[in-house]
Amino acid sequence: MKEIQGGVTAPKGFQAASCAAGIKYKERQDMALIYSEIPCRSAGTFTTNLVKAAPVKWDQNQVSSGHEAQAIVVNAGIANACTGAEGMEYCRQTALAAGEALKIPAESVLVASTGVIGMQLPIDRIAAGVKKMASSLSSSLEAGEAASKAIMTTDTKNKQIAVEFEIGGKTVTIGGMCKGSGMIHPNMCTMLSFVTTDAAISKELLMEALKEDVKDTYNMISVDGDTSTNDTVLLFANGMAGNREIREKNEDYNQFVKALNQVNETLAKKMAGDGEGCTALFEVKILGAEHKEQAITLAKSVITSNLTKAAIFGHDANWGRILCAMGYSGAEFDPEKVDLYFESAKGKLQIIENGVAVDYSEEEATKILSCPEVTAIADIKMGTASATAWGCDLTFDYVKINADYRS
Repeated sequence: MKEIQGGVTAPKGFQAASCAAGIKYKERQDMALIYSEIPCRSAGTFTTNLVKAAPVKWDQNQVSSGHEAQAIVVNAGIANACTGAEGMEYCRQTALAAGEALKIPAESVLVASTGVIGMQLPIDRIAAGVKKMASSLSSSLEAGEAASKAIMTTDTKNKQIAVEFEIGGKTVTIGGMCKGSGMIHPNMCTMLSFVTTDAAISKELLMEALKEDVKDTYNMISVDGDTSTNDTVLLFANGMAGNREIREKNEDYNQFVKALNQVNETLAKKMAGDGEGCTALFEVKILGAEHKEQAITLAKSVITSNLTKAAIFGHDANWGRILCAMGYSGAEFDPEKVDLYFESAKGKLQIIENGVAVDYSEEEATKILSCPEVTAIADIKMGTASATAWGCDLTFDYVKINADYRS
C-alpha cells in the first residue's frame, strides 16, 4: 500500500468539478461536484445530533434505499439545516438539476451542505452551479484538488489523500477529501467527508467497513465539543479496478479495510489539526487498558478538556489537567499506576510515573510541546487494549472566529 497524489479523482472512473456560485462567499469557489462514470454502491454515516440538516436526511434515504449512486453535489456557506419542508424541497430540486445535467436518475444524486444554520439555499444559484459544473467535469488530479478547496468554510487548508494497493493482482485506489474546522466533536463532527474507490465490493461489506472504521477515525476527533447538524461521510465504490468482487471477509476485504482506515484516519487528523484558530494537532494515546471502550472513553475525555487544550496552547506541561480529565471520564482505573509521557518531533519525555511527577525538565517539556504536532501518552497498566484520539489546542482565535461567524 502506498500513498499517491490526488484525492477523489484518483480512483478510476471518477471526475470532479467546482465553481463559484455566489452562495455566501464572494470571489471564491463554493460548490463542488463528484461524479462516477458508472453507477456505484454507496455507504454513509451521519450525525448523531437529533437536529439533522435536510441533506443529511436526503442522503440517509438514498443510501438505505438500495438505489445505486453516481453523483454528489456539495455547497459551502449555507448548511440547509433547520429549514423545514422548503429545505428538503431544495435537496430534491438540486438532485433533479444534477440528474438532468448529467443524464442520470435524480435518485442517484446525493447532496451535502455546510455553513450557516437556518438560512435557505438560493436554489437558482445552486441549479446554475450544477449546470456549470456538469459541463466542466474532469478526472484530473487538479479538478479533485479544486473540489476539495471549494467545500471549505473556516478551514485554512484543503484536505485530501489517495492510496493505492493490490487486490488479486489488480491495482485498487481509494481517494478522499473532507472539510472540517469548527463545531467538531465525536459522533460525528461538522465535517463532510467524501471517499471514492474503484474497488469491486458488495454494498453490505462496503457499509460495514465504513461504519466500523468511523469508530476509530472521525469519531475520535474533537475541536470544541459541539456535534453538528450536517456531519456526513459518503463512500462510493464503482468497481472499475476490475478485482474479483469482495463478498466475504477474506484477505481482500482486510486489505480494503486497511486502506480505507489510512484514508479516513489521515483526513480525520487533517481536520483536527486545522481546528479553528489552532496552532497544534494534539494526539492522546491510552495504552494498557483493560478493554477498548475504556481506552476510548479516557482518550476522548482528555482530548475534549478545555483546560488541557489551553495548556497545550501555552506549551505548558500541566499534567494534572490530563489526569483530572481521565478521572472524570467515567472509566475506572487506578490513578496511582498511571505513567504519562509527552512526545513530539523534539523528543519524548516522561512526566509522571505511577501517578506522581518525576524529576523532568520544564524547559525540555516546553520544547516538546512547542511543536505543531504533540502527543500525550498515558499507560494505565491494566491490560493490552489501546485507543487514540485527536484534537487541537484552544486559542484566542477560536473565540474570535466563532464570535462573528454569521457576519
